[in-house]
Amino acid sequence: MGIYDRDYYRKSGPRYLDALAISGKACQWLIVINIVIYVLQLVSRPAMNLPHFDRFVLSEGPVTDWFILDPERVLHGEVWRLLTYAFLHSTTSWEHIVFNLLFLWWFGSDVEGIYGTKEFLAFYLVSAFLGGLAFEAWSIVQAINVPCLGASGAVTAVMVLCACHFPRKIILVFFVLPVPIWLFVLFLVGRDAWSLLGNRHTGTAVQVHLAGAAFAFVYFKMQWRLLSILPGLRAWRKERSRPRLRVVRPDSDPGEGEGETEAVAVATGPNQKVDEQFEAKVDAVLEKVARHGQASLTESERQILLRAS
Repeated sequence: MGIYDRDYYRKSGPRYLDALAISGKACQWLIVINIVIYVLQLVSRPAMNLPHFDRFVLSEGPVTDWFILDPERVLHGEVWRLLTYAFLHSTTSWEHIVFNLLFLWWFGSDVEGIYGTKEFLAFYLVSAFLGGLAFEAWSIVQAINVPCLGASGAVTAVMVLCACHFPRKIILVFFVLPVPIWLFVLFLVGRDAWSLLGNRHTGTAVQVHLAGAAFAFVYFKMQWRLLSILPGLRAWRKERSRPRLRVVRPDSDPGEGEGETEAVAVATGPNQKVDEQFEAKVDAVLEKVARHGQASLTESERQILLRAS
């Protein structure tokens, strides 16, 4: 579609609220899924007559027990725990899920705007899986069996990737102190590395955090695209998405009769799929440029134009 065919030249296109609604689609779904699972954890948790909960208790109910990252159970074949742990949170500390989901929304929306919904979702899930692998390897080396749960590893990966793209982005620590995101992320990663190297037991799975951070940094530097790793699968899906045409032609054999026909299946050309959501974002950004100039664009909007180019 040419630039002069875009909606903003016709004084139409997505409104501000419409553009806001289509942004961060994967983040929204991840947040909803985490909240739903957390409610199931709370509902299924058995009642315990204990004065207080200072640490995570292994038996927190069937939902937690089924999906938590238990290193010993993983060695016995329950490999799904390497990913499902990232959708669980401690039911004894509301801060665990609240801050994870807040950070996911604050930083993940900008990252998803750059890479698109599918690529961002793939990045998030792979980050969580690699974090689970790192924790499993650490447990085997240390010969201990401590459970792990939480989305912190994947969220850390999202934060690092966001800092790589928007290093000058200012965030408010404790909603008050303005700090550049690169300094905030560097502090968090450095603190986790210090705890790991010093073998300090903080009750936090810093191995998962560091694995997510390392993957995000390499992902950014190498300019990987996870959806392009399986070209055979994408080609198969594209082939199945092509409509089939049936061409009917008279049979050239006169003995068969002129009225008989042969059906031939012909595949159409490549199906040029357009990401309508991304097109809407580009239209909204271009409309803003037309009205207020390029200087009015935010870093996220500049990244959208860069991706479109």
